[in-house]
Amino acid sequence: MKDKKNLNVELVNIHTLKWLLSFVMVMVITFQGQAQTWSLEQCIDTAQIHNKSLQIGRNNITIGEQKQKEATANLFPKVNVVGDYKYFTDLPYQLMPMSTFNPTAPEGQFREAQFGVPHNMSAAIQVALPLYNPQIYGGIRTTKIAAEITVLQYKKTEEQVFFEISNLYYNIQILQHQLAFVDSNIVNTAKLLENLQLLHQQLMIKGTDVKKVELQLEQLKTQKDIIANNAEQVLNALKLSMGKPSTLNIQIETDIQFNINEYTNSTTVDLQLINSQKSLLNSELKTLKNSRLPSVSLYGSYGQTGFGYDKKPNDFLKFFPSSFVGLQLSYPLFNGTVTYRKINQKKIEIQNSQLQISLATDQNNMLIENANRRRAVTQKTIANTLSQIDLARTVYEQTSLQQKEGTANLTDVLLADNTLREAQQNYLSAIVEYLKADLELKKLTGNINK
Repeated sequence: MKDKKNLNVELVNIHTLKWLLSFVMVMVITFQGQAQTWSLEQCIDTAQIHNKSLQIGRNNITIGEQKQKEATANLFPKVNVVGDYKYFTDLPYQLMPMSTFNPTAPEGQFREAQFGVPHNMSAAIQVALPLYNPQIYGGIRTTKIAAEITVLQYKKTEEQVFFEISNLYYNIQILQHQLAFVDSNIVNTAKLLENLQLLHQQLMIKGTDVKKVELQLEQLKTQKDIIANNAEQVLNALKLSMGKPSTLNIQIETDIQFNINEYTNSTTVDLQLINSQKSLLNSELKTLKNSRLPSVSLYGSYGQTGFGYDKKPNDFLKFFPSSFVGLQLSYPLFNGTVTYRKINQKKIEIQNSQLQISLATDQNNMLIENANRRRAVTQKTIANTLSQIDLARTVYEQTSLQQKEGTANLTDVLLADNTLREAQQNYLSAIVEYLKADLELKKLTGNINK
């Protein structure tokens, strides 16, 4: 009896455990199915990790660091092992004066003689250390600046990604507002259609009036489908910029902030790039000038030289040591004015770079001033269009009520409806202009990624 009771308790526990597991699974699936609301900052933070262009940029930074280390490695000693083997099928000849063999021989007479043995071999370790080489030091300096340019190019790519994500995010918010307006218009038109159908049943209006409103309702539904499809496409583009799959289920915040922020002016990445490119040109010019200086290297070698003879009865193989240490100096005397022409070219390129810096600064200041003005104007326009929407909605509601009471005709209602839609469109256009001006201002002042 006791065993049966324990068995029942175990069955109850198992049943309870299964129910809890089922509940947990349902909650997990439900949570996964719900779309998470993402802020603009979350989208940007995600893109910093998963965006493919930024990953390529980080790899390029690593490549630049490796190139800089490669240039520095040229200062280290170079060690080579050299081996050589020769078998002379015909030993080399040398002409020797006859007086070598016969002191009484007349001057100017020679006799050919073969020297050496058929087998010649050598093996040596050679070491070379540059003590001073202007090309190497110039290369180190240039690769360091090039690495800095790579970092700035990454920042520029980062700005472009942030700008693109912000633009797509704002576009989705605008489309969401459009959908809200269209839904509101569909509700109003459906109510109007229902009222007209009742009036038509009472033979108080013509059937063409009903058809007009039916057509308008269908047009609104079609417009809603188009906007929803556009919003889905822009959302997929946002996911791609974030480096996320299109299957990710996310939502975008609907609230749009219109507070005017005062951005602190800082040097833009474009201007930093131009300055770094000028520094690179100065480094290349300095390297060209220093190429006229001598190069000094310390080098040495240690090895063994072997001679062999494989004929009887005197076959042998003997090795003899060979080593030396030396100092080598190389000084370019004349190279056809090539270096002189290159120096002149670099000087002109540096002048152009300075002009580009001045031009970019002037253009940036002008664009900042224009963006500030446009943003201030559009903020006032947003407030005005909001008031116009409220007024147009009130007029539409009053006209609809009057039409229901028979004191206004359908044309008045449709005219009020068009006025409301126009006010809504003006409001959305003002929001678009404001967001564009604010985003451009952030980029021009160097605050796009802050």
